[in-house]
Amino acid sequence: MFWRSIGALHSRGFMSNDSYALITAAKNEEEYISQTLESVVAQTVLPSVWVIVSDGSTDRTDEIVKKYAADHKFIRLIRRETDTVRVFASQAAALNAGYESIKYDAFEYVGCLDADVSFDSRYYEKLILKFERDLSLGIASGQIVEAEAGNYRPRRGNSPHEVAGAVQFMRRDCYHDVGGFALLPWGGHDTVANAMARHKGWTVRTFTDLDVRHHRPTGTAGTTIRRSRVREGMQDYSIGYHLLYEIGKCLKRISEPPFLIGSAFRLWGYIAAAARYQRMLPAGFVRNLKRSQLHRLFHGVE
Repeated sequence: MFWRSIGALHSRGFMSNDSYALITAAKNEEEYISQTLESVVAQTVLPSVWVIVSDGSTDRTDEIVKKYAADHKFIRLIRRETDTVRVFASQAAALNAGYESIKYDAFEYVGCLDADVSFDSRYYEKLILKFERDLSLGIASGQIVEAEAGNYRPRRGNSPHEVAGAVQFMRRDCYHDVGGFALLPWGGHDTVANAMARHKGWTVRTFTDLDVRHHRPTGTAGTTIRRSRVREGMQDYSIGYHLLYEIGKCLKRISEPPFLIGSAFRLWGYIAAAARYQRMLPAGFVRNLKRSQLHRLFHGVE
């Protein structure tokens, strides 16, 4: 928990330790990954290691990564042979495999980074400074912004108390407390990590003064909007969302494309999963999550 970080900071005389590792699970990302690579290699504080796990890619993803790795020795490419279909549990497994490959390396922080984002050259420098100013901070990131009417605007659904899986950045002690990423068939490993971190006493926060540009529209990777919304509802049920919280979430997102129909599909996915499947996470975790969600629902906390 975060008191270990306090002890670690004392032990090094309050000196800054900005070493960090990055892990990316990439599947057929040739259209976007160059922007992500350019953003990372331009950082004022470079990662000590960046593991890019090619998760069964069949396009030029590997070729592009190898080109950058030849010039930047901190970039490592790992190849996993998986099904050609995009599977969300596979993404979590790829991230876990990436961490397993560097678990004996020395670094203070570890970040998950999607292969379709970009940010300015001081992004990680500024983010690490926020961790050093708040020793309770376990998971953090900048806010996701997406193109809208020719400008980048905060993504609908952003919350200051939830960190998007595309850019989750963790204190290493927090990562160990979370226990890696849960393998869930409809995704949600990032949501589980946030909830688990809070349960272990860490602060989880998105900073609105740091922007992360997301280049692929949310929820469109290899699927339709309708299927994406149904999957999101099934994901919420599998994680353990309370029904009232899910209804509130769907009502809040009626204003997001595809508007009412999108919220209806999401709620249908939740109900369909509830009728057919058992929840996959420990009962204690689900109880704590539901308690937290009801508190946020009835006390107006986003």
